[in-house]
Formats: sequence, structure tokens, C-alpha cells
Amino acid sequence: MAIALTRWFIAHRTALIARMANWQQRLQARYPRAWKFLVARFARGEYLGLHLTAGLVISIAAMWLFAAITEDVVRQESLTRFDVTLYDWLRTHSTPAGHTITSVITRCGSQEVIASVALVVAMVLVIRREGLLVEAWIIALLGGELLNGTLKRIIHRPRPPYSVILSSQSWSFPSGHAMESLVAYGMAAYLLITLLPGARARRRVIVLAATTLILAIGFSRMYLGVHYFSDVVGGFAAGALWLATCISGLEVARGWKALERAKRWEETT
Repeated sequence: MAIALTRWFIAHRTALIARMANWQQRLQARYPRAWKFLVARFARGEYLGLHLTAGLVISIAAMWLFAAITEDVVRQESLTRFDVTLYDWLRTHSTPAGHTITSVITRCGSQEVIASVALVVAMVLVIRREGLLVEAWIIALLGGELLNGTLKRIIHRPRPPYSVILSSQSWSFPSGHAMESLVAYGMAAYLLITLLPGARARRRVIVLAATTLILAIGFSRMYLGVHYFSDVVGGFAAGALWLATCISGLEVARGWKALERAKRWEETT
């Protein structure tokens, strides 16, 4: 499906660009104030421009990647053959020590650990009276879990035949550990950067630590034989889509809240 859409877009790109330009001119002429406001929202350097633009780009890229992976999984195409090859290689080269290490890492993406992290973060935000951030944190986690369960039930991909730690059977695609850990630890990193603004070096450390943990959790699922490669990458893609949506929405809400405070302050002075 994704490949077919790409080919169709390439074949009709000239007509599509002309039609989009025509729509743009009509909207700009009919709703000049609304058009100016919309352009400012997505313009780099303007209010919320960078956040919305980056969020939109990440969301589109993640959606496209997830659609492409899902197509290969459903149709049993080349990616699924790579899944089996990598799965067999990891199983052949796995060691008891490797199982022990990855079992500890994979626990960081379990529902129990993420629920504990969720509770701690929520308590900190409540103590700091960050009501908007609390709402965004809860929506991000609950929405990610709901989305993952829905995708699993729709796609119905069976688990790999070999597993070291899997105690209960569930559908394999996308990986819940990969998706939910990206949403949880990615959102936690964003909140930490937001609440503790500082030097770029600190931000880089936070982002690097969260990224390393998320990737390690994804790899642990493959090493332990409970997920294929495409399950993990699909989980990351779906998680990135939802995380980008949550952060962009939160930035918009924070921006509007700041504007409202500024207007109230101007009215009282």
C-alpha cells in the first residue's frame, strides 16, 4: 500500500502540486487572517512554529514507516524473511549471561515498571502543581497502551515459536514493550527537560540516556525471542507517532495558556 501510494504520488506530483497551490491561493484570499495565523504557527522562529513543524514531520515519517512495515508483515514480504533470519541468528548465538542481562533490561519496559515510573512522575508533577503536565502524562501513557492493544488485535500476528520468558500468549505486532517504553521514557525525558531547563549538555545527557534505554529494551525483546525485528521497529514507529502527537498537543496547550496569562496580566495593568 505504501509503495503503491508512493508510485501514484510520483506519477501525479505535478498535478497535485498545482492543485495544492490553487487551494492555497483560494484559502489565502478567502480567509486572510486565518491563513496568516496558520502560517505563523508553522513558521520557524514564530510562536510554536518549531514545535508544530517538528511534530508534524516526525508524525508523518513515523506513520509512513509504520504503514510500510505493517504492509510487509501482513503480506509476508521481504522484511518478514529478514525477521526469521535474525531471529534464528540471535537464538543460535545467545548465551545464558546474555539472557540474564536482557531479562533485567526487558523488565524496564514491563507494565509493572512503567506503572511505577508513571506513579512517581505523576506525584512529582502534582507536588509541583503542574496540572497540565499531569494530564498530558496520563493521556500519553494510557493512550499509548490503548493504541498498542488495538493494533495488536487488528493485525493478529502470532508470536515467534521460541521464547525464554514469555509466560502469557498475546499478539506479536507491534511490540508493546518497544512502543510503550518509547512513549513513557520519551515523555519522561521531555518533561524532565521542560521542568529543568539548563545547558544543552544536560539535555543531551537526558536524551541519550532515554534513547539508550529504549533501544536496549527493544533489543532485549528480540534477544529473548519474544518478538521479531519488525515487531520492535513497528512498535518504535507507532510510539514515535503517538509521542510526537502528545508533545505537539502539549506545547500548543502550554502556549495558549501562556498567552491567556499574558492577556490577563495586560488587562490588570
